[in-house]
Amino acid sequence: MQGAVKAAIAAAKAAPAASGGGLGFDLPPWPQVDFAKFGEIERVSLSRITRISGPALARNAIMIPHVTNFDEADVTDLEAFRKTLNAEAANGGAGKLSLLPFVVKAAVAALKTYPAFNASLDGGEMVLKHYWNIGVAADTPDGLVVPVIKGADRKGIREIASEMADLAADARAGRLHPTDMQGASFTISSLGGIGGTNFTPIINAPEVAILGMTRAAIKPVWDGQGFAPRLIQPLSLSWDHRAVDGVAAAKFLGVVGKMLGDFRRITL
Repeated sequence: MQGAVKAAIAAAKAAPAASGGGLGFDLPPWPQVDFAKFGEIERVSLSRITRISGPALARNAIMIPHVTNFDEADVTDLEAFRKTLNAEAANGGAGKLSLLPFVVKAAVAALKTYPAFNASLDGGEMVLKHYWNIGVAADTPDGLVVPVIKGADRKGIREIASEMADLAADARAGRLHPTDMQGASFTISSLGGIGGTNFTPIINAPEVAILGMTRAAIKPVWDGQGFAPRLIQPLSLSWDHRAVDGVAAAKFLGVVGKMLGDFRRITL
């Protein structure tokens, strides 16, 4: 019996670390299929952005123990405020505001309340960052990129909106510099202009969390006397279970929701 055990251990040690092309996880090899056997096909080269981001996303999805919390924020009053500001700006020539710059400020408030989400893991230590640089995913014809709003805590809503618009335009035109996409301490990924009811974003390592948003929708909400139509914004927070836990994540989303529900809280 002892000889059999020793032989099994020796065989395991002798096996290649990445047997089957499974990244060292002892996974089966990737299926090799002749797709043309089943019908007409076309081969298209991956975009440069996809070739660069794909391996990093795969690494993050595999190596980080992801968990995602979901919540909702009542943004009815904030949406009315936003429309008022845009109506005023139309007369003064200022650009229109989307909901996203408000979410950036709400995220900063939540990160200050729960600093473990504005951090990175480094061996046995957690690096708590005393700066609030918010990456905001931007869609381009070649894929997603994440330009960074540096020092978002020191900037106003219109300044953030203007910087986001400039960075998004540079991204679509392929003019982003590497420094434009470096230094984020937290990331927001929004599908608000596209649709969906919720999703689980992949954490942008070495960050420990990422906030996701989809399109807000009118829902009936009980106000104590009856149901009233309210604009509800879905929120999702993916977080690294090595750094934070579900209780902290729920509280974090609670702060974001409170800020978006009554934006006057930002001044407190």
